[in-house]
Amino acid sequence: MSLDLDDTDRAILRALSRDSTQSAGALGRKLGLSQPATWRRIRRLEEAGVIAGRRVVVDTEALGFGVTVFLGVKLAAKGRVSLEDFERAVTAIPEVQLVQHVLGLFDYRLRVTARDLADFERVLRRRIMTLPGVGQVEANVLLSEERRPGPLG
Repeated sequence: MSLDLDDTDRAILRALSRDSTQSAGALGRKLGLSQPATWRRIRRLEEAGVIAGRRVVVDTEALGFGVTVFLGVKLAAKGRVSLEDFERAVTAIPEVQLVQHVLGLFDYRLRVTARDLADFERVLRRRIMTLPGVGQVEANVLLSEERRPGPLG
């Protein structure tokens, strides 16, 4: 379903991307809309799939996970291990926060959180490197991260 977005729709999306917990009434007041009109627009955006969900952003450092590593994983032999088997196994590892099947030098990009580098090494050696089909792995440790506004910002 294609949906034509107007400036008000885009303003709603920008506001919700900054704080998805705001009520339709509060959001409507900021945008000069009534609560029912704002609610109808949000509902229409959800039904069209433009708003795919709302999520809580957890500060992993506050929970004691001070290291984030992006791993590029190349499967050793695609013919011997199905992508589904690898994906099922890797998504069962709690420290793996994100699994992306990508095109390029690597087959997968993983976002892994750990308490510290020693904890990451344990996860890498005992959990990730023992997964079915894992061949080459490249690690990039996250030094800093800033949230950049997307196409709506």
